[in-house]
Amino acid sequence: MLAPFVAPTQTSMRSLISPGRAGDSSNPRNPNPGILLVSLCGAIPALLASALHRMAEALMVYTVSRQLLQFLASIVFFHSSEFVLAVFFHGRPNVTLSSLLISKQYVLAMTCALLEYAIEIRLFPSLKEYWWVSDIGLLMMLVGEVIRKAAIITAGQSFTHMIRKYHDDQHKLVTHGIYRFIRHPGYCGFFIWAVGTQVMLCNPLCVIAFIVVLWRFFSTRIPYEEFFLRQFFGLQYAEYARRVHSGLPFVR
Repeated sequence: MLAPFVAPTQTSMRSLISPGRAGDSSNPRNPNPGILLVSLCGAIPALLASALHRMAEALMVYTVSRQLLQFLASIVFFHSSEFVLAVFFHGRPNVTLSSLLISKQYVLAMTCALLEYAIEIRLFPSLKEYWWVSDIGLLMMLVGEVIRKAAIITAGQSFTHMIRKYHDDQHKLVTHGIYRFIRHPGYCGFFIWAVGTQVMLCNPLCVIAFIVVLWRFFSTRIPYEEFFLRQFFGLQYAEYARRVHSGLPFVR
């Protein structure tokens, strides 16, 4: 027997003709474009957030690497060049490791600087990204180095790392070169260089601490040193001190 003829309905005809029509969101092979668009729009903020996070991490790695490398390089160059110049002008037998200028107080100060940097880079990372401040610190370091090394090279054998308490024939009163403008360029250069290291690291606490501690140190060291210089050179040094500034703020 033949099966009875059943007329196809309108719905079944549409299914036969368009089995994957756009409006059928249940068909996984042909999803609804509207749903795709909504999903894509929802994913864009997450993708942007992820990209920005990766960029921020990369920038922070660059910031830390650059600042710490500049800091360590400046430390190594400063102390090694001090020792080399001392050997050049005074001879290796007359120079000890003290000419590296690394004291317990100095190590403590630089350790505090690194500790502040580590804490702030963890808690306030954006504080280290003020590049114009960091670049000013780098410039201060360079200027301080130039001033101090110019002082050592100009004075030659008259420059020592220890205060001379007894006069000798090699000790001359140097008033030319950079000493025409700064009475104690060695101290001035070190002050600018040391504070500059903390400005370069964007260490606000150590910037203040270094300024206060170094100023107090030099404000007492300069009068003590000049007591002996006045004994060695008499009125000649008194006249020189009257004309030329010490090079340290508020220290005449």
